[in-house]
Amino acid sequence: MLRGNGTSRRGTQSMGAPSYALFGAYFPHWLFSAVLGIFVALAAHRLFVATGWSRTIPLQLSVCTAIGLVAAVLAWALGAG
Repeated sequence: MLRGNGTSRRGTQSMGAPSYALFGAYFPHWLFSAVLGIFVALAAHRLFVATGWSRTIPLQLSVCTAIGLVAAVLAWALGAG
């Protein structure tokens, strides 16, 4: 029979997900990261249209989505650290 001495669970106490209090409610960090990703994707699309790159970049929806996803994952990773 295996018997643990309690060291395997040391330091694994649940602290909950990172969240922020805003307007009296708690919002999870991943939600802010997702919204940031959407705004970055929209900004990338507007940048492509304003500079004329929209005519030269193929699959623009996929490119802008990827840019937004990278921004959201970076924000989540840096904030949840």
